[in-house]
Amino acid sequence: MEKSPEELEKELESASKHYSEEKFWDKLTKFAKKAGSSVVYAVLLLYFTLQKPEVPAKTKAIIIGALGYFILPFDLIPDVAAAVGFTDDLGALGIALLQVAMYIDGDVKSKAKEKLKDWFGENVDTSEIDHKIS
Repeated sequence: MEKSPEELEKELESASKHYSEEKFWDKLTKFAKKAGSSVVYAVLLLYFTLQKPEVPAKTKAIIIGALGYFILPFDLIPDVAAAVGFTDDLGALGIALLQVAMYIDGDVKSKAKEKLKDWFGENVDTSEIDHKIS
């Protein structure tokens, strides 16, 4: 059963208490390959947008909630579940991306793509997510 935007927003708000820079990089490093390039790209876009000083506090709260949900060890679908473990994370990340898309610029995309190369090599297709947020 799909959740309403209001339900997802409440979950993101609750999940924000799980966000920290250290937990973020630990989880991303540990699960990057398993999560896949789309999830990692979405996470990195949010992370690098969060670093921009001009992003308003409300927008940063949305990002922190989504990244907290990503970090959260117990979510709707456990991340250790083969093939589907990160689908709920991608849903939450996707909603956050759409809400903060106006702050995702070429610099943010460039930083995210550069970091993607560490885990997935040179030829990562980010066009699906790029298209959704442009």
